[in-house]
Formats: sequence, structure tokens, C-alpha cells
Amino acid sequence: MAATWHSGLVATEAVAAQLLGVLWFVSVTTGPWGAAAIAAASSEETIKCEDLKLGQYICKDPKINDATQEPVNCTNYTAHVPCFPAPNITCKDFGGNETHFTGNEVGFLKPVSCRNVNGYSYKVAVALSLFLGWLGADRFYLGYPALGLLKFCTVGFCGIGSLIDFILISMQIVGPSDGSSYIIDYYGTRLTRLSITNETFRKTQLYP
Repeated sequence: MAATWHSGLVATEAVAAQLLGVLWFVSVTTGPWGAAAIAAASSEETIKCEDLKLGQYICKDPKINDATQEPVNCTNYTAHVPCFPAPNITCKDFGGNETHFTGNEVGFLKPVSCRNVNGYSYKVAVALSLFLGWLGADRFYLGYPALGLLKFCTVGFCGIGSLIDFILISMQIVGPSDGSSYIIDYYGTRLTRLSITNETFRKTQLYP
């Protein structure tokens, strides 16, 4: 009976050791380079350089300007961040030249969206609307002097206009008069306006 119990315990320990080994292997291969390294190791073929953008790379986070809370070098609502192909990736460009990557070279620059800001702080606008909205301070700050003066003369339209403006500014529906965006923490909560473009319109589902 003791021998049977001991053999069962040994078998249980062996199974546990195998499970730990599997978990360790999964944790290693699912790191930043894990999937890319597996894909690279499983194929010795040279890929096209433009195919790097389909996978097997990792990109840095954009460098944020403290004053604007937008990516540095934002031009035409677009900034670029460097992307590094996975180690042991070799790509061939249109001229037939091959490049071998070790994981430290920049493979391409990935575009990221950014916004046009012009010094209007979201926090300041909300604070002015909450505490001094009945004097029209929020509208003066955002560049609407006529509405600000009207709110000042009517005590915020008897309080109703102040409440409405506070809701609209808090929801980022009303913004600066020059069409720019609020300065909001880059990783904070932002309002994203959806629109129909060539990239967002709904396409007809095709079935094989």
C-alpha cells in the first residue's frame, strides 16, 4: 500500500513539473518578441520589407510634449514613432537589397494620429464653467466674447445657460472657437468623434 501511494505521489509531481515547464515556455514565447521570434525561427525565407508592417515588430510609445500633451513633431495631425523588427528577420527591398535585423535597428516609422492644440486647457475650461460660468468666464476663455458678455449681463441666462454650458464643455462638445482641441493628458479620457471615411464605412460582407 505504501509503495502504491509513493508511486502515485511521484507521478503527481512529474505531472506538476511538466505543467510548470509548459507554463514557463508559454510565458517566454508570448513576450514582446515571442510571437515574432517563433515566426522568424519557423521560416528561413526572406520576407519583403513592406511585409514588416504586417507583423513581427514592436514600436516605441510616442514622445509626448509636456506643454501640448501631444506627440512631438506633430504635423498635419500625424506624428511618427520608430518600429523595430524582431531579431533574425531579414527583409528584401524593391531593389533586391537585403537587411538583417538584430532587434536594435529601426525598420520603419509608424504614423500615429495627433491633434491640433492652441493653448486651451480642458481642466481650466471646466473649472471656469463650474465656478464662474454665471459670469461668462468660460465663454470668454474659449474665445466667444459675445456669448460671454451675454451670460455676464443675464447672470448665466438665470443659471440655465451656465448649466447647459457646463454640460457641453464637460462632454467636450463645445471647444475653443478657433477649432483647435483641448489640451488633455495624452493618456487621459478624450472624446473621439466618429465619422464616415474610406477607412470606416461599412463594407459588404463577402462570403466564399
